[in-house]
Amino acid sequence: MTNTPTNDALREWHDNATHWVNYSETIRTMFAPVTRALIEEADIRPGQSVIDVAAGAGEPTLTIAQHVGASGSVMCTDPVAEMLAAARVKAECLGMKNVNFRQCEAQSLPFLDHTYDATVSRLGIMFVPDPNAALKEMLRVTKPGGAVSLVVWHKSELNPFCYLITNVMSRHVPSPPADPDAPSAFRFAEPGKLARALTAAGAVDVRELMLDFQIEAPVSLSEFWEIRASTSGTLREKLATLSRSEAEQIASEAKEAVSPFFPNNQMSFPAKMIIVTGKAQS
Repeated sequence: MTNTPTNDALREWHDNATHWVNYSETIRTMFAPVTRALIEEADIRPGQSVIDVAAGAGEPTLTIAQHVGASGSVMCTDPVAEMLAAARVKAECLGMKNVNFRQCEAQSLPFLDHTYDATVSRLGIMFVPDPNAALKEMLRVTKPGGAVSLVVWHKSELNPFCYLITNVMSRHVPSPPADPDAPSAFRFAEPGKLARALTAAGAVDVRELMLDFQIEAPVSLSEFWEIRASTSGTLREKLATLSRSEAEQIASEAKEAVSPFFPNNQMSFPAKMIIVTGKAQS
């Protein structure tokens, strides 16, 4: 198999899948305010059909499925089979009958034109190898006038959940300057960048919302480090190159750096994300 960017991205998420599945309930809680804002921005209503692109282990799919109710439906998509399997198990445990699953990549959605009332993607588009193709596909499968709504991280320096760990790691493991257009968490962190891309893909009435919220969950300081060190493929790979003593030193420094955001040993980080929403053309 040729080593293409698409294959590299899929390989990384395949490696991450087990860790994301293990912590999926905590991650659901952490980003619940984002899911609520996404549902509101996309104007998702009971009875509608929705597609969740790059849904990972099942969120926001399952929350949206509850919102649209039995008369509505959600198509949960992700390129990683392990992620979809975890999402399917959760849906079955919850007795949900209005969720379907399809393994596919965002830039090649195997659905007919104008199928869904709304299309969403939470923290997914920045990792897609070809985001422009993916945005065109999302608009294609959305009914005319329907919303395409996407969530991405705002700038790293505005999110202590991210930059505090990055700063600690950079003191021990130097990293080359990142390509601003390469797949990464902050690929669309610059305000206006994703909105311009969605407009160029053919969306109309594109708007941008700056979302301020708290990343909160019943997670201790030690549990937080375990989650961050395992769910981030980049961080996990860097730690694997270090000696045990070096890794322990980084863990100690990381916990010290984030400790102000653990009142009563419970996680609470201020966070900023961007929600970009546009409509499929009539």
